[in-house]
Amino acid sequence: MKAIGYVRVSTQGQAEDGVSLDAQEAKVRSWADLNGAEVVIFRDEGISGKRSDNRPGLVAALDAVGRGDALIVYSLSRLSRSTKDTLTIADALAKKEADLVSLSEKIDTTTAAGKMVFRMLAVLSEFERDQISDRTRFALAHKKANGEKTGGDVPFGYRVRKGKLYRHAEEQKAVRLVLNLAGKGESLRGICRKLEDAG
Repeated sequence: MKAIGYVRVSTQGQAEDGVSLDAQEAKVRSWADLNGAEVVIFRDEGISGKRSDNRPGLVAALDAVGRGDALIVYSLSRLSRSTKDTLTIADALAKKEADLVSLSEKIDTTTAAGKMVFRMLAVLSEFERDQISDRTRFALAHKKANGEKTGGDVPFGYRVRKGKLYRHAEEQKAVRLVLNLAGKGESLRGICRKLEDAG
């Protein structure tokens, strides 16, 4: 088995956890020694983990992984800051019949228990995302029900005062005229002409 090590730091990453490229590499090499694996290291320095497609070191590491190999990272945050990207990478490794090892989280898909833990973490991450989405949807519905502005431009016919929408009398006249004409089957061009005629 080959151990394909991937190490990454961004300026922000170094500030957050202080784990340098050399420290990450030392951990990867230790795992490889313990597991009797030949090791190859790929690096990305000063690149954010938000996307996986703009990191030459990661792309090269994934290309180097073959059947029976393992991609070793110090932590999942070094591999990716996006759950979607992490799962996409894990799927790509599974298709190659290769494994993923994250040393900090003690995830090692070379074992059945490691596979289970990885899948559980992925499910929990998705659950957390869904909860955030539900809370956001509820908050927006609550604001809308209370006549509060929820984002974007202020709709024609309204004004905003202290975060609440209020009808604008003159513009509401135009809105009523548009709805009335549209209800009678008037074309958009015809509606525009009549609005211009009405000033």
